[in-house]
Amino acid sequence: MIYQRSARIAFAVVLAAALPARGQTSRPGTLDGKPNLNGIWQSVGTADWDLEDHSAKAGPFWQYGAIGAIPPGKGVVEGGQIPYLPAALTTKMENASKWPQEDPEAKCYMPGVPRAAYLPYPFQIVQSASDILFVYEYATTNRLINMGKFQEAGADSWMGTSNGHWEGNTLVIDVTGLNGKAWLDRAGDYATSNLHVVERYTLLDADHMTYEATLEDPKVFTRPWKISMPLYRRIEKDAQLLDFKCVPFSEELLYGKYKKHTGD
Repeated sequence: MIYQRSARIAFAVVLAAALPARGQTSRPGTLDGKPNLNGIWQSVGTADWDLEDHSAKAGPFWQYGAIGAIPPGKGVVEGGQIPYLPAALTTKMENASKWPQEDPEAKCYMPGVPRAAYLPYPFQIVQSASDILFVYEYATTNRLINMGKFQEAGADSWMGTSNGHWEGNTLVIDVTGLNGKAWLDRAGDYATSNLHVVERYTLLDADHMTYEATLEDPKVFTRPWKISMPLYRRIEKDAQLLDFKCVPFSEELLYGKYKKHTGD
């Protein structure tokens, strides 16, 4: 409870200090000599479908024709393939066979890291002179990036514990304390609670940023591996995050099997 209360206080302080007025996004420049990442950002691609190269194929929603199909996409994995241990690859294939029923995204659980960065929803970076806040439209998720003295993860959670620092003009975020329940994409790629993620956010120009994440989990992968992709600033007039509280949409999936049916 103390940790949660402290996190809420820190959240409020950062938000009050750096959040633009409603309907506005901060323009590029510098903040205390560092790149100003304030704004609303979004990944454009198919990484959430599958981090690796994939062809178009029919999805489980065949009743909806092409609307229910899985789009093709180029992979974002350096080297092209995720280096699974043999047993872990079997688990990944089992996950894929159970999509979407078992995908935590379908259940409106927090997406974890790095998946939060490439979900098909925007997110906002709120950067102050002290800490940095990430606010995600999906499931009203957020996480506070500690830019001070390194903090060990107190307990595992969906979004983990994030410690950040600057390396030149790149924001580097070290993420530990993940609970291992999140998937990495809809193809069933996954990791365990041993996952260690190092993210790198590098501003390229006013409206483009490179996102990289290195993943290490010796329980699942033979070696550390990396993904990379561009992020795009939302530049529409009055761009803002909207409410996507998805819990009501997942109740049937989660609890429908427990409903008492006529004749039971």
